[in-house]
Amino acid sequence: MATHPGPAAAVTALAAGLCRSAHLPRARAVAVVGAVGSGQLLIGWSNDLIDVRRDRLTDRLDKPVARGEVSPRAVARAAAGACALNLVASRALGGRAALTQLATVASGLAHNLGVKGTWASPAPYAIAFGLLPSVVTLALPQPALAPRATTVGAALLGVGAHLVNALPDLEDDRATGVPGLPHRLGEGVSRLLVGSTLAASSFVLALDRRPLGRAERTVLAASLALAGAAARDRGRGRGALAAVVGIAAIDLALLGASLTEETDA
Repeated sequence: MATHPGPAAAVTALAAGLCRSAHLPRARAVAVVGAVGSGQLLIGWSNDLIDVRRDRLTDRLDKPVARGEVSPRAVARAAAGACALNLVASRALGGRAALTQLATVASGLAHNLGVKGTWASPAPYAIAFGLLPSVVTLALPQPALAPRATTVGAALLGVGAHLVNALPDLEDDRATGVPGLPHRLGEGVSRLLVGSTLAASSFVLALDRRPLGRAERTVLAASLALAGAAARDRGRGRGALAAVVGIAAIDLALLGASLTEETDA
């Protein structure tokens, strides 16, 4: 549970879907999924280690380290193992793909280490999500950066994911001195941004595939409905997270179509 398994699994599945869409050779696809998955483990475990004192102060029941169910030493050892695996898997990608993958992990660690308490708190998410399609395309036999619209759409999805992740914990974070962008803007404005950034991610990806057919218009309508649901969610974020996963699935289809076209070209 200290890995933040829901988001970690979603990002790893997104990477696997992109590998399939880009027709990445099997060995490279396994390396990409291994690198992304181990990076998510490292980011999740390091988050709970770094935040253990704050989590105890705010009685975070969803954090096993803060509850004493697992020791910080055990999580630190697990994080070290994930780091080693990440370096090995990233190296197998070679060259620019490896560096790009390591940059996504570095962005997540930077967020954990302090960026989340600044105005720039969405930046690590935008960078990591925006670079993910290029990790796949740079691992192809003929390496290339992902199309610009693909990068922008993925980055917007990352910003939306950050906002959804932050909203349930606004008060706890303020109380322990971690005022990121959502905390500074307030809940109302942040909820509006959730809907707009998530919808924008699908719009950027779909509008790049002009002229729009019935399928694209249906996708945009579904994405807009899910973005509205995410913005209206008032609970601990489960409804919003489900909406993000739904939009991510839509974006995966659009990202996959874009990468397939680029690979075929």
